[in-house]
Amino acid sequence: MTIQFDEEKQDQKLNTLLHKEEEDLVEMLSGKYGVSYVNLLAIPINMDALRLISEEKARAALVASYALVDKKIKVAARNPDQQSTKEILKELQEKGYDPIVSIASTQSLERAWKMYKDLSFAYESKAGSLEISSDEIGAIVEKVKSLPTVISILTETMSAKKSYRVSRILETIVAGALAVNASDIHLEPEEDYVRLRYRMDGVLQDVIRFDNETYGLVLSRLKLISGMKLNIKKDAQDGRFSIRLSFGDIEVRASILPGAYNESVVMRLLNPKSIEVSLEELGINPKLLKILLVEIDRPDGMILTTGPTGSGKTTTLYAFLKKVHSSDVKIITIEDPIEYHLPGIVQTQVNDKGYTFLEGLRAAVRQDPDIIMVGEIRDQETADIAINSALTGHLVFSTIHTNDAAGTFPRLVELGANPSVIPSALRVAMAQRLVRRLCSVCKKEVSVDSDMNAKRIIDTILADIVDRTLLPENQIKMWVNVGCDKCNMTGYKGRVGVYEAILMNEKVEQAVQSGAGDRDIWAAAKDQGILTMKQDGIIKILQGMTSVSELQRIISLED
Repeated sequence: MTIQFDEEKQDQKLNTLLHKEEEDLVEMLSGKYGVSYVNLLAIPINMDALRLISEEKARAALVASYALVDKKIKVAARNPDQQSTKEILKELQEKGYDPIVSIASTQSLERAWKMYKDLSFAYESKAGSLEISSDEIGAIVEKVKSLPTVISILTETMSAKKSYRVSRILETIVAGALAVNASDIHLEPEEDYVRLRYRMDGVLQDVIRFDNETYGLVLSRLKLISGMKLNIKKDAQDGRFSIRLSFGDIEVRASILPGAYNESVVMRLLNPKSIEVSLEELGINPKLLKILLVEIDRPDGMILTTGPTGSGKTTTLYAFLKKVHSSDVKIITIEDPIEYHLPGIVQTQVNDKGYTFLEGLRAAVRQDPDIIMVGEIRDQETADIAINSALTGHLVFSTIHTNDAAGTFPRLVELGANPSVIPSALRVAMAQRLVRRLCSVCKKEVSVDSDMNAKRIIDTILADIVDRTLLPENQIKMWVNVGCDKCNMTGYKGRVGVYEAILMNEKVEQAVQSGAGDRDIWAAAKDQGILTMKQDGIIKILQGMTSVSELQRIISLED
């Protein structure tokens, strides 16, 4: 009979005996020194407790925090009398916690330390508020210099074990988007996979594809923190949550739409940093900027800006508010949502419980304001009250959905506003779009003559500029996008606005009151000499800010 010796099995038995001996020794020492004993191998570890001591400090001091009830925190330590342990306990006390110390074995502590990799970047402090640790998000932002780095981090997170994915994946997706200054996150399920895309500088960029099982976990967590119903899968839902960072709160608006394979998700990141731009930095051409500075300095009247979603209208309105804000005026805003908090301004947010733009505007005019900002004019009553406010000594800023500046006037009439009073209230109608800026590192200078189609477009549009003083000195060279590491190989980095505006004067007033359409209003406003969006865009091309192909992506250059 042959006796087989199973070395691996014997090693396992030996390790078990050694671990038991260590636990017995530590338990004996606890009685000797009058400190309670804890075996972390046999009890659950609270992740919110664990996060209160960083992994680096915990391993160095041989400690781990494992339970948290109110402000009482339980801490396991290899040696409670060690100086580094005492310093950690003191730090916890300074933060308002009441630490309770127990002695634990090294192997017991190892179990707790291994759980650091399962820590989420975020924890839900209250409904609709996702608080992200500034240390964790700071580490991601510091590591992320480009989209490929984000893709690498996300791929690593996705490939980890399921418990890791549950606690961390959504936060990693959001953190990556913030790090590369994305404005929107798109999660789009297909039959065999889910596609993640970021909208960067107004253009969607593919990030990664991942499995449907993981997506189910992400979707459930998103619904939970956004205040949506988990059991609703065949109806559209909207929700929102905020991310609390060291530099301020970021509002996230989440939208879910039922699709062929699963629910599709879009998250819009309303980052206050993205709208911290002064009026002078928006890219408004000098002539129009001078006009706007005069108009926003008036005590009454209405200024409207128009453009599609994502065209920078809110940024422009905030730039107006920051310019006119002073201690001797009262400003009230009705927004959806409040994207940037301005001290000294009364900002209100519409909701689904009755506080609409209309109700907000009605209430605002009773608050004795000097300036009112209405997020959007959507219906007749809101239009009527805004116009009436502009006629009764208030300066009103708002937005409206039309294609161009001339379309603002017939749109107000369509909403039911009286054409005879619109000219008395509305001082400026603006329209705007955002185009991507050429990357300053890799953009390439070329001759306008090198592209005959571009030359024809440029020459035609420049010839139509009424105020010839606005013509650029350079009309023979332009720049094209190339692509480098600094711009994620797109050739573009950042965005700049292209603008047009129509001032209310006698000719425009007559056209509006006669029920004229867009073309007639443009004809009436032509002698004002203000650049159209096409003209403003062409000048920016010749100044090296953007390219012909990018401008064509945003607006039609052919009549």
